[in-house]
Order: sequence, then structure tokens, then C-alpha cells
Amino acid sequence: MNKMAASMVQSGEDAFRKIFKFYKRRNPPPDFSDVIDFSRGEQSDKVVAVKLDPAAVSDVEAARVGLQPVKNWKAFSLQGYPGFIFISNPFLLGSQPFWVRQCLKTYPQKPNICNLDMHMSPSDTQDIWGKSIHGLSFSPTGKREAKTLLERLRWVTLGYHYNWDTKTYSANHYTPFPTDLHLLSVQITAACGFPGFVAEAGILNYYRSDSSLGIHVDESELDHSRPLLSLSFGQSAVFLLGGTRRQDPPTAMYMHSGDIMVLSGQSRLLYHAVPRIVPALQGRTALDMESHSLDSTLQDRTVVEPVSDQDWAVCSNYIQSSRVNVTVRQVLGPGQNFPETPNTSHQRSDTSQTVECGPADREIGKRKRSSSCDSVDTVHETDYYSNT
Repeated sequence: MNKMAASMVQSGEDAFRKIFKFYKRRNPPPDFSDVIDFSRGEQSDKVVAVKLDPAAVSDVEAARVGLQPVKNWKAFSLQGYPGFIFISNPFLLGSQPFWVRQCLKTYPQKPNICNLDMHMSPSDTQDIWGKSIHGLSFSPTGKREAKTLLERLRWVTLGYHYNWDTKTYSANHYTPFPTDLHLLSVQITAACGFPGFVAEAGILNYYRSDSSLGIHVDESELDHSRPLLSLSFGQSAVFLLGGTRRQDPPTAMYMHSGDIMVLSGQSRLLYHAVPRIVPALQGRTALDMESHSLDSTLQDRTVVEPVSDQDWAVCSNYIQSSRVNVTVRQVLGPGQNFPETPNTSHQRSDTSQTVECGPADREIGKRKRSSSCDSVDTVHETDYYSNT
């Protein structure tokens, strides 16, 4: 435990909740001096360099999904967190914009499911990108009118769709998982020592500058031996990784654009949260400092496509104040099947509420019913994503 956490937490207290609220507070702003920044190559007693296996993924395979050769990746772990791997932006220059465009333009398309489906008709959410590009094509001047659908997007689910009421996945709520995202996930997991990973479910969270992700554990997948991947694009975030109990104080770290986390082994079932979105370093994301045009030598052998100027104008305006996080999970282990359950709807039973929150596996707090998600104490137990 660092000095700040030790000074804040006393024995028997909900340490995670207390530190979550510390980083979430606006006035006075928190002290970020204890937040680990892997992009600066920080060395401390807690940060441990991780050597990955370059032979597990060829340079050609890595480049195909927009990644640098594995030998060039900067990977780290943390003392006390077996199975946790942090990879500091391994993407090739020019490839991140493609993945941002996929998250904003392609993955929200039907038949995938998003939060807007909870209180809008299917025809209204059929083309979220097309209905938003006018409002996001140019830098806003003066007072804006209503938010675009893309700005109201909070989450999208892929593959096996999470059931918010039962906290389960099921065979009858499935849409094809994106091939490109599966290939990206396979290369990352193989380099980290997990060959044979199958990307079966994905949750995309869309954060505005005042959003947060409540304290939870990802435990609904049937096979916990497979890792969970987390990819970050756009603005930065403070990520908290705790222990198996709420009393365990979490470690705070930055996630910048292009960063990847792999949670496996004992770290697969730890409490974690995102209390705060913060401006990227020097006010710029890694995306601002690179061209959105791919190197011509890469275009013919990758699934990563060039992003048009028109599309990038929309994406660039969006990420100036927003962050997109992609988590990828393998739901079933080899030979596993879903237990037989009655056919249930993916929609929430309380759709009269217009809270824009996302699916959760296990939420802590007092489980109070609320029409807002502005506190870890007041969110509904099936909600963990808040926009305050």
C-alpha cells in the first residue's frame, strides 16, 4: 500500500470505496502523485518489467492487426498482482485511428446491442454514426443543441450479449463477433502466453469527461482460466486494481490511448474500477501525434484499413473529450456449454428508467435504487457505468 492509501484507510474500512471516491472527487481535485504512469517508464519497487515471447507472434502477424513486433512491446506487471500484464501502447503509428473508427462507426451497428436500445426504437438506433456525423464533423462553435446519438452512446455489446437481469451470458443471445477484433485479441493473448484464446464476448464502454466505472468483478464468464483483455483509446483514465475483498486498498494507474491490460490467473477476479477520466498527457492523445494514414507498405497485408479524412474528422472531434474502452472475454472453456435456461430478453425489466449505465458482474455499495449513477453507493446493482 502506498503512503497516501495508508493514510486514508484504517483497518476494517472499505478501502477500495474510499480511494475510489478520493480520485472521483472534483472539489478539491485529488492528488495524482501516487498514480503509476507506465508510459514514462517509471521504476519502483512495485513495477516489474515483463518479458513476453516474441516467437509466439510473428512480426507479420502483429503488423496485420496494427501492432509493433512483440520484441518492441513495453510490458509490465505489479508486485502482488500475479497474472496482471500492462502493455504500454504497442500499436504501430497510424493504426490506432482504425480501431477508434471501428468502435465509433462499425461496432455500434445492428445486430449488436447498445444502451440506446433500452429506450429507443430499433429504427432510431439503426445508424448511430450516420445520424451523428453532421454534429461531430466540425469543431463546435457557440452553444450546441442536443447531443448526437454517438455522444449519448454509453456501451455496446458484441458476441455473447450480457443479460443485465440474470448477470449471465446465453447461447440464444449471440451475434457474430467481429473478425478483426478477434484477430487482434488472439495476437495479444498469444504474446502474453495464452495461445488458443477465443474472443466470444465484448463490452465497449464510452466515457465522457465526467464518466466513471463503478467497483466490480468480472466473473460471469464460465471459464475464468482465460484472460480478460482491456484496450483503451482516446482520453486517459485512472484505473484502480484492488484485491479479492473491498478492504484491500487498490493500486492506481493511468491508462492512455493505445494501452492494453491483460488480467489473468489470480488477477482475473480482482475488484477494479475507473473513478476518473483525465486529459491525455500535455492535453494530447497518442492519436493527435500520429497520422491517421497507414504506411503504404502495411496496407496490403493488414486487416487495418486507412481511415478517410471525413471519418477521422468525426472520430477526432469525439475523442477530444472522450475515451473508449474495449474489453474482450472468452466466455466458454474447451468443451463447455451454457446451462439450459428459459429464453429471456436482453433488455432490462426496468426500461422506464433512462439511466445510461452498463452491464455489471458484481457491484459493491448499498444497492440503493436510484435514477442516477453518480455514486458507487447509489447505483442499481445491475449498473456499474455512470455518467455524472
